This record gives sequence, structure tokens and C-alpha cells, in this order.
Amino acid sequence: MYAIIATGGKQYKVAEGDTIFVEKLGAEAGETVTFDQVLAVSNEGLKVGADVAGATVTATVVKNGKAKKVIVYKYKRKTGYHKKNGHRQQYTQVKIEKING
Repeated sequence: MYAIIATGGKQYKVAEGDTIFVEKLGAEAGETVTFDQVLAVSNEGLKVGADVAGATVTATVVKNGKAKKVIVYKYKRKTGYHKKNGHRQQYTQVKIEKING
């Protein structure tokens, strides 16, 4: 059984027991979060649209963290312009506990 959920502007295919990294949620480690934006659920057959209107996915927050640094380097030739910038995206690691739907 799997489900397709949407969170943080991205879509994830999840099954019970999976651990995924999503955009930072406002939850601490050990808390339970519920994803109610479920796009599809597959049990015996695939259900989408109005069939999954009340479906939810329950997950437990494992940890919050930051991803590896990405270097952004801007450069324009012949003008002496260059700019170096770094970025570390924050994430939340969650473990999928139950798919209700």
C-alpha cells in the first residue's frame, strides 16, 4: 500500500515505514504530524480525486536539520563582477506511520 502526498510544494510517494525528507515543518522531534493533502492511494486499486477526499497520512518527526551547503557563484566576464553566496536548506525528516484511506 502506498500514497502520494503533497507538502512543501513537492509530491512524495510514501509507504508505511518509509523515512523521507520534506521541507521544514513547524514540529519538533517526536511529534506527530498529519498530511491531509493526499493525491492518490493504492491498496488493491488506485484511488484518486473524490475517492481520497478524506484520506490522511500520519507521520512522526525524526529530526530537523540542514542540508549540505550549495554554493551560488555569479560571474560576468570583462566587468570584474563576481559574487559568491552559500545556502543551506532546512528540512524535516519524518517516518511514515499510517496511511488512512
